[in-house]
Amino acid sequence: MSKRDAYEVLGVSRNASSEEIKKAYRRMALQYHPDRNPGDQEAEERFKEAAEAYSILGDAQQRATYDRFGYDGLRGEGFGGFSGFNSTIFADFEDILGGFFNFGFGDIFGNRSRRRSDRPERGRDLVLELDITLEQAAEGFEKELKLNRSRHCGTCQGSGAKPGAQRVPCSHCQGRGQVRYQQGFFAIARTCSHCGGSGQVIASPCEACQGTGKLKEKTSLKINIPAGVDTGMKLRVEGEGDAGDRGGRRGDLYVAIRVKKHKYFERQNDDLYCQATISFPKAALGAQVEIPTLEDKEVLAVPSGTQSGEIMRLRGKGLRNINNHRKGDLYIRINVETPRNLNKKQKEILRAFAELRGERLDQVEKDIISKVKDLFH
Repeated sequence: MSKRDAYEVLGVSRNASSEEIKKAYRRMALQYHPDRNPGDQEAEERFKEAAEAYSILGDAQQRATYDRFGYDGLRGEGFGGFSGFNSTIFADFEDILGGFFNFGFGDIFGNRSRRRSDRPERGRDLVLELDITLEQAAEGFEKELKLNRSRHCGTCQGSGAKPGAQRVPCSHCQGRGQVRYQQGFFAIARTCSHCGGSGQVIASPCEACQGTGKLKEKTSLKINIPAGVDTGMKLRVEGEGDAGDRGGRRGDLYVAIRVKKHKYFERQNDDLYCQATISFPKAALGAQVEIPTLEDKEVLAVPSGTQSGEIMRLRGKGLRNINNHRKGDLYIRINVETPRNLNKKQKEILRAFAELRGERLDQVEKDIISKVKDLFH
């Protein structure tokens, strides 16, 4: 029985790119896969046909031979159809069929072992969130943390086996770590759920930990929070996570920092921002203004003629950089306060001040558009 042209099977032209061939095969594999078409013999044959076509056209060398000599040329190189092609060409599609149908190509063709090592495995990492104040972030401090984690069982030393007991081959997979199933024309191998893929089970589990090798514990430890930490940073404490499997070493502990909002300061990296309100006379004549900082209080010299909204700076009054330890600055936005509820004498003084400046308080103020026009005339 003659075979259909491989390009025709995948529905691509003879000058199609490798990417177009991949996409065509992906589409057909998902459409005709036996899991989607249980008991449909035609779909199964279409899937086999598409797999064979891709095994040819997806390999540059085999495609070149096929283009010149057709299927006869491939048979001369030992190509034996669907049952004989090299399944490693499907590595690019592990996420397509393996992820979608819950098995991989190594499972289908039996050319890859999935047995899990019986060696010790590293424990799970733990993450703990820690809320701190801006003052704590600026100074750094020592913090005692309380943890719920696992530890190795002292009776079996983390092996999960009763002292003196040995591991034996798993009876469900005969020590292979895999259980094989027949699905259509596939021989599918899945990880054995009884031994977890190790191929061995504990004949006599440890009574203290019921064969898990681990026990739960509550513990506390002190860590140093360095100066300059900020929200989003994670501090790693090595070897303070969960205990590993089969006596493996502990994972790590990560402390996720979250700095609380401050009532007065706003932080931007290592710099701090705040606002200070001063009276009109102080803004006009200049003054010495006391400004709070995270450490103490500083005196800020406000020059005469300061306008509302101007930004002034105190150098080195920000936070320490966690890497180079240099300190940021403190920026102060000046707000000039307009006095309210003036008495008679205060009003008279302000009117006199306005007259000295040539201002007429009883004159209608020109709107801003008229003032802009006056600039150009």
